[in-house]
Amino acid sequence: MKKEEHPTFIKFLSLGLVTGLFIGLLTDNIGLWLPLGIAIGAAFGFQKQDKK
Repeated sequence: MKKEEHPTFIKFLSLGLVTGLFIGLLTDNIGLWLPLGIAIGAAFGFQKQDKK
């Protein structure tokens, strides 16, 4: 992997982590929303990477 591809993936992964944590705190179900947010963030980050 190139060095430029990592920050985009990590940015979306951390955004999913924070979003999942926030929704989990609001709904009082962190065990569901934390991994769900991480998975969604990883999926968006993988999709946004440049394909060659």
